Amino acid sequence: MTALADARFAHECGPPAPDPRVARPARGYGLGKHDYQVRLRRIEGQVRGLQKMIEQDRWCPEVVTQVASATRALQEVAVGLLSDHLRHCVLAAARASGKDGQARLDEVATTIRQVVRL
Repeated sequence: MTALADARFAHECGPPAPDPRVARPARGYGLGKHDYQVRLRRIEGQVRGLQKMIEQDRWCPEVVTQVASATRALQEVAVGLLSDHLRHCVLAAARASGKDGQARLDEVATTIRQVVRL
């Protein structure tokens, strides 16, 4: 990858612009975006199923088991997004400059801390 491409990827991976009208390039997960959307729709269906289970007064352990399943599915999405971020954004930032790479690593560490606090 060239330094110019690394700099472009590092810019893509920054936080959202304060003005939502400003166009943004694709994120690091851009190539897998469709797969993430499919997975999230499936999880959305699981959550709707959970609502129906509660409405139907289903047995508590059945409901809890399904909650755990939906939770694991969301965790898999989070791990995939973090993995994509590491491979795309963090790697490009590290190649562009040590300072940018360290900043991206710090962001990832903060995100992991938030996820682990479940």
